[in-house]
Amino acid sequence: MIPDTATDTKANFLRLLSYVKERKIGLIMAIIGMIGYGAVDTMFVYSIKPLIDEGLTGKNPQVLTYMPIFVLGIVLLRGICGFASSYGMAWVGGHLVMKIQRQIFNHLMRMPVSFFDKNPTGTLLSKITYDSNQVSTAATASLVNLVREGATIIGLLTLMFYNSWQLSLIFFVIGPPVGIAINFVSRRFRKISTGMQHAVGNVTTTSEQMLNGHKEILSFGGQPKEALRFDHASNMIRRQQMKMATVSAIANPAVQFIASIGLAIVLFAASSPQLVEQLTAGTFTIIVTSMMMLLKPLKVITQLNNDVQKAMAACTSLFTLLDMEPEPDSGTYTTPRAKGAIRLNKVEFKYPTKNQMVLKGIDLTIEAGQTVALVGRSGSGKTTIASLLPRFYEATSGQVLLDERPVEEYQLDNLREQFAQVSQTVHLFSGSVADNIGYAKASATREEIEQVAEIANVTSFVENFEEGFDTIIGEKGVMLSGGQRQRIAIARALLKDSPVLILDEATSALDTESERKIQQAIDKVCADRTAIVIAHRLSTIESADKIVVLDEGQVVEQGTHKELLAKQGAYYQLHQIQFGER
Repeated sequence: MIPDTATDTKANFLRLLSYVKERKIGLIMAIIGMIGYGAVDTMFVYSIKPLIDEGLTGKNPQVLTYMPIFVLGIVLLRGICGFASSYGMAWVGGHLVMKIQRQIFNHLMRMPVSFFDKNPTGTLLSKITYDSNQVSTAATASLVNLVREGATIIGLLTLMFYNSWQLSLIFFVIGPPVGIAINFVSRRFRKISTGMQHAVGNVTTTSEQMLNGHKEILSFGGQPKEALRFDHASNMIRRQQMKMATVSAIANPAVQFIASIGLAIVLFAASSPQLVEQLTAGTFTIIVTSMMMLLKPLKVITQLNNDVQKAMAACTSLFTLLDMEPEPDSGTYTTPRAKGAIRLNKVEFKYPTKNQMVLKGIDLTIEAGQTVALVGRSGSGKTTIASLLPRFYEATSGQVLLDERPVEEYQLDNLREQFAQVSQTVHLFSGSVADNIGYAKASATREEIEQVAEIANVTSFVENFEEGFDTIIGEKGVMLSGGQRQRIAIARALLKDSPVLILDEATSALDTESERKIQQAIDKVCADRTAIVIAHRLSTIESADKIVVLDEGQVVEQGTHKELLAKQGAYYQLHQIQFGER
């Protein structure tokens, strides 16, 4: 559910300003520069009056003498004010975007696993990159120009009213139509900008899927299908951009035309005898020049409206994400090291994206120090049980207990310290072999890393690398084979030294010889901790203290290997099928 505050434009704008206020020095410098810029332009227009009325008429020839120096000084001062405003706001905007990006990044790390099941990676990446850049535009160039041109408008209007309030009142004739036009354009830009964000997210998602699944695309000849999908996504961006360009192209001349009507009225009114007697040539020139100069800031503000509305739409997107509740962590209990006793009491569970129950009243007891194997057909609920223990998901009903205490009572970080997990799909980080093993323990020494690497049979292939444990393995371990990646993951789990070890098809990518060595290592490590082994290869779990057979989310059998074979039930049938016995 989207929080109401995240969709409130005024609330989002004030929230964005709260980020800017944290950088007061740069903000003050920028504001002074913006106001100075508008004041300098107004001063330059005002200098026209003495130039015409006194200098060119010969009343005060000295005006012509100091005017060149005055012009140089004005241009120099204008440049200094422009630099101060642009640099100050760029500094403020840079810090603003950096803070928002960090908040989004850290917030995503605290979101539950179920959140990522429902949100494509590409869409989330576009929030960190594209949406943040849109905010940057509003916080720097757009805001600078908006305030600077606004100051210019105020300065020119003040100058006009000072010299002839009668002619200046005409501005109020064009003011309301210009405001109505800008308001209409704002609403249209906001709607188009929201569509643009969805389109960019689709392009990012499509690109990310292509890059991650490149081998599968080549294997199955999926290039035409992926090209068609990307063509559709990129065409959506083009269509949104054309809508934006159309509105902008219509808005700019419309606003200028309305402003020119005011200028025409001024010229007509200035021809009346009453005003002709009151106006000097210099005064009339100031009024006309000010009206002409007002066209530029009005045009700039109309164009900036495009960027500002895109930025506000981006703020809505980002603040909506930031206002989402992170992973619940109401537990207060902590323990240096759990004993490792696990119990599931009538546990039921279904994934947020599905309606069907995956687990149906699971009752399971695992004693501390036991090695328990979970077996069964695909989709029977083995991996789901492993995900419930460290609270990657919350049980729909029933209780999951660690050392006879519900897992919800544990402080979340402390709970997850008690589990080390190796899954079938191994994720390695871009870095060295040593970095990936040491990821499990920040304080790990090189000796500890190499020790667990020896146990997990990592040393045998690392010795062949020129840089050994310092070898860079590439993104997701692309430089390694599947078996090598899995051995590094096992070493990483061993280094964590948690009281509960979860091995989810941990040896599935290994050859027979490597599997045998890893199995020996696992047997050695599991001797003093609780181990939960999920396996399809029944040969790897024959020595387990207890084997639990699952089918369609229910426990159908449990016992030792010999006991279950003697029963000639579900486990016996799996064994017969796998080993081809008749």
